[in-house]
Amino acid sequence: MTIRAVVKGIGHYLPERIVENAEFEARLDTSDEWIKARSGIERRHVAAEGQTTSDLATRAALAALADAGMQPDDLDAIILATSTADLTFPAAATMVQANLGMTRGFAFDVQAVCAGFVFALANANGMILSGQAKRVMVIGAETFSRLMDWTDRSTCVLFGDGAGALILEAGEGSGANTDRGVLSSDLNSDGRHRDLLYVDGGVSTGTTGHLRMQGREVFRHAVEKLAQTAHAALDKVGLTGGDVNWIVPHQANLRIITATAQRMQVPMERVVVTVQDHGNTSAASIPLALSVGRDRGQIKPGDLIVTEAIGGGLAWGAVVLRW
Repeated sequence: MTIRAVVKGIGHYLPERIVENAEFEARLDTSDEWIKARSGIERRHVAAEGQTTSDLATRAALAALADAGMQPDDLDAIILATSTADLTFPAAATMVQANLGMTRGFAFDVQAVCAGFVFALANANGMILSGQAKRVMVIGAETFSRLMDWTDRSTCVLFGDGAGALILEAGEGSGANTDRGVLSSDLNSDGRHRDLLYVDGGVSTGTTGHLRMQGREVFRHAVEKLAQTAHAALDKVGLTGGDVNWIVPHQANLRIITATAQRMQVPMERVVVTVQDHGNTSAASIPLALSVGRDRGQIKPGDLIVTEAIGGGLAWGAVVLRW
């Protein structure tokens, strides 16, 4: 018998306010056509004043618990992937724990920017396989609108806010790649490229700062590294792109998503795409896409899924799981 971390529930939450591309035309030298042509984004959700990352994460967590038919104290742990925690400390995950009324277990944050959910999912899988936990909720939640320089048309039109949550539970498998649950992961980082995508604020500056990005270089690294990490994760369990039912990628840019699928030789009909409606929600984008894909009827039990993401650091990785 092999222990597997099996998906038992999923849910998401998006703030009520929707910002269409046209809203940027009044204050920036840009247009709906320009934004769509370069990113595929048509609209994004933006958190209300006073609405925090932990608020969004809590709403997604409640949806996942309802989907799984579980109560908060059924969980052993919460891992929250975010780059926009409410405070420097404590971890936003502990705030979610308190909001849920969860009085046992443990909660902590993971910070790997847009790759955060993949890193958190791999950590949750490791905890379940080691016996540290039986049920782990993995959340990706962001309020990236708070990091935007609203005069920079190259970045502020790309990002949005939201949250997605997924519950993993220990289950039995045969050890074969036909098992349900997380099958493999591949994690990477290279700090030499930190200046390609970063926020120019923090404890060292005494400011929150704004997101800065060298878009062309990030695009080049993304297309190359996302396909590589996806293939590496598939290779670990003897699978190929031809075995994949769905790629659920980080929703940063439609051109990156398309180029990565081409390199993996997976048709776009087998890629879950939500970037047009959400923009880039960083660590929230994969769980959001998983939840929306399931709700659309795309993702079904038994489907083989590859998730892959790249973010500041640079940090990138992939997880292969069977739904």
